[in-house]
Amino acid sequence: MSLVTRFAPSPTGRLHRGHAFSALTAHRAAQGAGGRFLLRIEDIDFTRCRPEFETGIYEDLAWLGLSWETPVRRQSEHMADYEAALETLRGRGLAYRCFRTRKEIAESAASAPHGPGPAFRGEPHSPQEEARRLAAGEPFAWRLSLEAAERALGGFGSLVFLEEGEGPDGRRGVMAARPQLAGDIVLARKDVGVAYHLAVVVDDALQGITHVIRGQDLFEATHVQRLLQALLGLPTPVYRHHRLLTGPDGRRFAKRDRSETLAELRAAGVTPAQLRKEMGFE
Repeated sequence: MSLVTRFAPSPTGRLHRGHAFSALTAHRAAQGAGGRFLLRIEDIDFTRCRPEFETGIYEDLAWLGLSWETPVRRQSEHMADYEAALETLRGRGLAYRCFRTRKEIAESAASAPHGPGPAFRGEPHSPQEEARRLAAGEPFAWRLSLEAAERALGGFGSLVFLEEGEGPDGRRGVMAARPQLAGDIVLARKDVGVAYHLAVVVDDALQGITHVIRGQDLFEATHVQRLLQALLGLPTPVYRHHRLLTGPDGRRFAKRDRSETLAELRAAGVTPAQLRKEMGFE
C-alpha cells in the first residue's frame, strides 16, 4: 500500500514556523516512501477564513520548495459530502439538537462542586420542547451522542488506532481510543456549518489518506475521529504525531499569539534553505 498523506491548513492567518515544520515532515515522509503528498484547504469556518490567507498558503509552501497534487481539495466546495455523513448519523439516532450555548456549557462545568466537571454529555429534548425551541428560532448545534454511539458499537473497547509517531509522554504503538474524554462533540453549527472532526474524517476517507502526519496538539482529536470512522464505516489511517516547535519563550508557535510568519521571515531575507536547516531538514 502506497503512503498517502496530507497537509491541511485553515486559511485563518498566515503560516508560521510550526506550519512549515508540519508540512515539511509530511512531505518528506511521502517522498521517502515513494508515496503521495496532498494539500487540503480546510476552509469551512466561513467566519474566519479569508481568500488572501489561502493565497498566502500557496505562496509560502511554494517558497519552501514543496509541490503537491492538483486540484487541491477545498472543503467549502464539498459541503454535500459532510452533510451526507451528518445525515447518516442523524438517521441512526446518533446525533441530537443541542440548544445550550457555549457560555452555558462553560458555566455548568465551572460550577461543578469539585472543580471543572467532565466533558459535556447531553441528551435530546422531548419532541414537544424541541419543537417549541425551533419555532422560537433558537440556535442549536448538532452533537454526537456518546451514549447512543456506545450502544451502536457495543462499547468502545474495540476502538484502537496505530500511533507511529510520538503521542503525549512518548506513547506509540496500538492505542486505545477514548472518545469519552471529549464528551458529546459538536458535529455542525448554524454559523459555520459542519465542524472540524466530521469534515476531516470524511476528507481523509475520500482522499485515500493512509497516514495522518500532524502535530502533537492534535493527538487528542484522534480519539473522537476514530469513533466517527467506526460509526460511518470509514477506514482508519495510521497516525504519526510529531513534536511541536517552540519559540525562545518555550511556547509553541501559534496564529493566536501572532507568531512570526513565513512571509515576515521571507521579507527579512531568510532563505528556504536556512529555515529548513534550522528545523533539521538539511
